[in-house]
Amino acid sequence: MLVMFGLLGTMMIAWKMTPQIPILLTFTLLLFYGKFRGFSWNELQEGITEGIKPGIIPMIIFIMIGVLVSAWSMSGVIPTIMVYGLELLNVRFFLFTVFISCCLVGIIVGSSFTTISTLGIVFMGIGQVMGINMALTAGSIVSGALFGNNMSPLSGTTNLATGIAGVNNVFDHIKTIAHTAIPSAIVTAIIFLVVGHATTNPNMSSVHHIINALNSNFFISPLMLIPIAVLIFCAIIQIPAIPTLLSGSITAIIMHVLISHPSVKTISNQIMNGFQLNSPDKKINAIVSGGGITSMLSSISLILVALTLGGVLLKMGVINNLIGKMTVQVNTPGKLILTSMISAIGVNFLVGEQYISIILPGTTFRNNFKKQDIQPVYLSRVLASGGADINALVPWGVTGIFISGVLGVSPFVFISCAFYVWLNPLLTVIFAFVFGKNYNGKKVLAPKVSQKVIEEIN
Repeated sequence: MLVMFGLLGTMMIAWKMTPQIPILLTFTLLLFYGKFRGFSWNELQEGITEGIKPGIIPMIIFIMIGVLVSAWSMSGVIPTIMVYGLELLNVRFFLFTVFISCCLVGIIVGSSFTTISTLGIVFMGIGQVMGINMALTAGSIVSGALFGNNMSPLSGTTNLATGIAGVNNVFDHIKTIAHTAIPSAIVTAIIFLVVGHATTNPNMSSVHHIINALNSNFFISPLMLIPIAVLIFCAIIQIPAIPTLLSGSITAIIMHVLISHPSVKTISNQIMNGFQLNSPDKKINAIVSGGGITSMLSSISLILVALTLGGVLLKMGVINNLIGKMTVQVNTPGKLILTSMISAIGVNFLVGEQYISIILPGTTFRNNFKKQDIQPVYLSRVLASGGADINALVPWGVTGIFISGVLGVSPFVFISCAFYVWLNPLLTVIFAFVFGKNYNGKKVLAPKVSQKVIEEIN
């Protein structure tokens, strides 16, 4: 593990290499080390297959998001929201508004991925026009989306953490995580409010120029908000992510065909390679162009190599061995929750997959919580904050890769500004040491994971 992290840290942080090559090199060394330790090639290949399996649906979702972004750009959905946003938003309240908006939408749709890939893209464009630091804009988007994900009963990771911990009612989990999530969100909102007020006013002539350029190149109308309404409606009635994203894309494409009458070949090319605006204004071209299936292929390749590495680590028993040793001498609620948190964070960095970062620590430490008679909602809180949330801070994690690919910023850019993601796990551990004596109560029940969650995991 020391060699692995030494290689990854040196190549990615010190040498600033793209993550795929360092992870692939580390995987190669690990593969031959596994053979040296007596594992057969078939066993190691089984580990690769098992490691990749949880990432198949996220990779398909990445492709669907590439299609959605292209469809919303070509049809005028994203330009419409940008025009309205530029006309209504005050630069000093921009970061605060972004955070609150992403919080609310995240709670409604129950998916941080959906929130980031819709509102997030729009806010990045608006922030760029207003001259807002990209790291702060991305940090406010990520913070709001993950808070909404934590507080939504529709969230897949929320329901998974609830089921793995043995909590019968998802709302009991939400009430408990709210004790740390809401204070973390309040502090985060204050930070963005203070930082926003220190932001200088943008050049309004530049803002008006962008608005005029968008109006001249796209059909700007409230009608173009219909695809957003369709997507939100599908999310609210709990249609899975892939058909939800497809519904939003198809609606936008149909409207584009009715309004602009493009050829089938043009639409097909833009869906594959992304929308490219060819106006005389290079700045507006850069802001609204993008999307497409090919734009997601780099992120998908990173997910593949990261999950491949994690699968081999799991097959060799490295992760289970490390977590198993961490269960020794956790004789107080504070120590147990700290150890569980470290375990969830460690699995995130080793495997890079948020579901595994919930399942492995959850199943490992569940008996420890039962032995200390600690209510299972405190375990589910650890799994949600240390498992699901922290994945966004891992450069090779599925969520971190997704955010980087969709928002167009390096993980090392937005990580430092995703204040909520840092604060919530920290408060979870602090509260455990301060209030841990009050965590005793109901016995841990047998976990009841819904069929829908089981299907998503599979």
